[in-house]
Amino acid sequence: MIPFPVVGVARPNFLILTPICISLGLASVMLSGSDFQWSLFAVVFVGALMAHISVNALNEYADFQSGLDFKTERTPFSGGSGTLVIQPRLAPYALVIGIASLVITLVCGLYLFQQSGWGLLPIGILGVSIITFYTGWINRHRLLVLIAPGLSFGPLMVVGTHYALAGSYSPLALLLSLIPFFLVNNLLLLNQIPDVEADRSIGRDNYAIAWEPARSAWIYAGFGILAYLVVIAGVVTQQLPVTALLGLLTLGLTYRIFVGVRNYQGDIDRLIPYLGRNVAVTLATPLLVVIGVIMDRMW
Repeated sequence: MIPFPVVGVARPNFLILTPICISLGLASVMLSGSDFQWSLFAVVFVGALMAHISVNALNEYADFQSGLDFKTERTPFSGGSGTLVIQPRLAPYALVIGIASLVITLVCGLYLFQQSGWGLLPIGILGVSIITFYTGWINRHRLLVLIAPGLSFGPLMVVGTHYALAGSYSPLALLLSLIPFFLVNNLLLLNQIPDVEADRSIGRDNYAIAWEPARSAWIYAGFGILAYLVVIAGVVTQQLPVTALLGLLTLGLTYRIFVGVRNYQGDIDRLIPYLGRNVAVTLATPLLVVIGVIMDRMW
């Protein structure tokens, strides 16, 4: 029996990102007018959630084994859950959770292939590859680690959800997927800042390590602007309803985060509130777009 405390390696507080991202895929199906089965959406939800849990648990296990978890100064948004540092005996269970979750993801994927078509295969292969190689290999290449999180929660989840439900690819789904692509990349970019010294000590490479935070903040600003431009472009081209502009409500907060990262780059304690606000932006922006789509469908 798996001890309950090991649930911490799944990082439950961050799992809400998954349903929000697949909801964008659902929104694109709704806007396309395609019929879909809610049972398929349930399978998509389970598979995506298990993928998220798998990458979290495997990351926690690998960081414990490498000794990284003993070097990081944990914050609410970085440095892992600390579960295995507090209870090292749980490490084998973390590995079991990571592998079992990945197996469930594969089972869900195979079912969706059967129901919706083998067009999902490239998405599935790339998704499993990111889960498998994220900690050990991707984290050592700064460009890959910059875009891998957004690729996973953006194009893979959103486009994959649309294909699983509608049986085809969609330009609108790809457009919507760029919102979490840019925002989730930003989420991980800022969350890497407190871990710079620890990550450098085990050979990791990312832009938080390579550049000082004030310079990395410009990447954050660029990705943030692009996320909002995606929403605007969708409305201007009439692919999205005007109500989708609700997503722009977080624009002011994004600007304040950018300023905060530049001002408090050497003071992690003063930076932490901005990391929290960045989590809020990452979750609220796509959620507001989905709410805007639902409002339009109801009217």
